[in-house]
Amino acid sequence: MRAFVVTAPGAGAVVEVEPPSAAPGEVVVAVARAGICGTDAEFFDGSMPYLHDGHARHPMRLGHEWCGTVVESGDGVDPAWLGRRVTGDTMLGCRACRRCRGGRQHLCETRTEIGIRGGRPGALAERLAVPVTALHPLPDAVGAAAGAMVEPGGNALRAVRGADPRPGDRVLVLGPGTIGLLCAMFARAAGAEVHLLGATAASLEFARSLGFRNAWSPDRLPELPFDAVIDASGAPELPARAVELVEPGGRVVYIGLAGRPSLLDTRLLALKDVTAVGVLSASPGLAGTIEQYASGAVDPVPLVAATVGLGEVAAVLAGDRPAGGAPKIHVDPRR
Repeated sequence: MRAFVVTAPGAGAVVEVEPPSAAPGEVVVAVARAGICGTDAEFFDGSMPYLHDGHARHPMRLGHEWCGTVVESGDGVDPAWLGRRVTGDTMLGCRACRRCRGGRQHLCETRTEIGIRGGRPGALAERLAVPVTALHPLPDAVGAAAGAMVEPGGNALRAVRGADPRPGDRVLVLGPGTIGLLCAMFARAAGAEVHLLGATAASLEFARSLGFRNAWSPDRLPELPFDAVIDASGAPELPARAVELVEPGGRVVYIGLAGRPSLLDTRLLALKDVTAVGVLSASPGLAGTIEQYASGAVDPVPLVAATVGLGEVAAVLAGDRPAGGAPKIHVDPRR
């Protein structure tokens, strides 16, 4: 089968690889759509920390945002999964440690991550092997584009849950990329008044096209009381700024990761009685994301700028993107 493989920093190609077979407890999925995100770009350019701490190495097959149809099942798998449209969890824990037994497999010390960590091949291929325990069925109302947006949506939903907005609360989202815009959508669906802070005119204009009229550049951000601030940026100065901007007694949520350590004065955190929440992984938010997509409360499809074939992945990872403000690129491995 065809797959996109990163062989070294800045180098990748579509190659023929052995198709996966379903091991006991696993299924094979025919991939309909896979998303490309910033993590994939870091693996491609060699800056991803996992490449330097031993959790990943080249060559590797990327792709952790995906959906498709189950076409093969291994021993011990209910045959009713065959033919079902699914997406799945990226984080695959050992299922035996204290964290896994407590429902926190995404924090398992020995976890593998599809297309990211531990050598587990990703979804930038025609087929993908996945443990059946990681699967989430997709209803008919969630199409292929939305199905491949469940994983980033799960991260965003968890961030909004961490912000815990009540109807009428004012929420500020820092960074109008894919995760930031999804956070804004989920917060709006929860009844919050949503504001976004962005660095480029194009990203702010795109946010406004989605109905977020309160999209601000740093020099135009109004002095308003924000009940919660979600940092979905990669800017190392914004974690501290989030604490400055949030109302006393409010909540700050950190889901964006900067390329270098961020300095934060915890005295201000304590003196303002602020609750700080960190989010790693979509795992606990996947089911809720599917529900909100299916109901129409949140529609992620406008965030997809284009869908390309495997042969165009290297160019996308190197920064070649279509014009316009939509942040997400999808891959259809069948092209």
